[in-house]
Amino acid sequence: MSADAPRRRTRRRRIILLAAGAAAASLSLSACGDGASGGSAQTRFVQGKDGVDTVKKADRRPAPDLSGESTTGKKLDVADYKGKVVILNIWGSWCGPCIAEAPNFAKVAKETKDQGVQFLGINTRDSQKSQATSFEEEHKVPYPSLFDPTGRLMLRFPKGSLNPQSIPSTIAIDRHGKIAARSIGPLTEDELRGMVKPLIAEK
Repeated sequence: MSADAPRRRTRRRRIILLAAGAAAASLSLSACGDGASGGSAQTRFVQGKDGVDTVKKADRRPAPDLSGESTTGKKLDVADYKGKVVILNIWGSWCGPCIAEAPNFAKVAKETKDQGVQFLGINTRDSQKSQATSFEEEHKVPYPSLFDPTGRLMLRFPKGSLNPQSIPSTIAIDRHGKIAARSIGPLTEDELRGMVKPLIAEK
C-alpha cells in the first residue's frame, strides 16, 4: 500500500460527505421537511413536468376523513365540501416555502371561488394556534385550515394514493371527494392554476 492511500481515502470520504450535504441542502430549498405520510408510491399517477402528479378519473381513490378543529377553534370537515373541487394545502407558519407561496394561494382561491372551488388548509407542526392565525392574518389567507400540530391527519391518506410527503404539499380533491392531483413543494400562481383548471372543467 502506497503512503498516499490513506490520504486518497480521506479525500474520497470528504467528497462523499460534501455531495450528501449538497443534496440535503437542495431538498431543504424546495420543502421544509418530510411529512409523516401513510401512503406508498401511487403506481397509476402521471408525473407532470410542472411537478404536479395527476390520476386518471377511473383510478382515483377517496380522500380520507379529514376533520377536526380549525385554527380559529371551529369545526371543520373536508367532506362537507363534496360537490366542489377542494384544494388542500399542507403548511406551517415556520416554513419558508409556505410563506413564499401563501400570496399565490390567497389570490387563486379568490379567483376560483365562484367556479366551484374551495381552498382549505392543514396547518401542521405549529404548537400554538396563535402561530397559525398570525400567519393567516399576515398573509391574508381567505380560507380556513385544520389545526394538526402532530401531523396525524397526514397519516390518514390511504396507501397507494397521492399523499402529502413534505411541507408544503398540495392535494387536489375532485367534486366526488377523490384524490385527483398532488404537488410536493411550493407552487407558483401559474402552477396552481394549472392544477385547478382541469378539475373545474370536469363534469
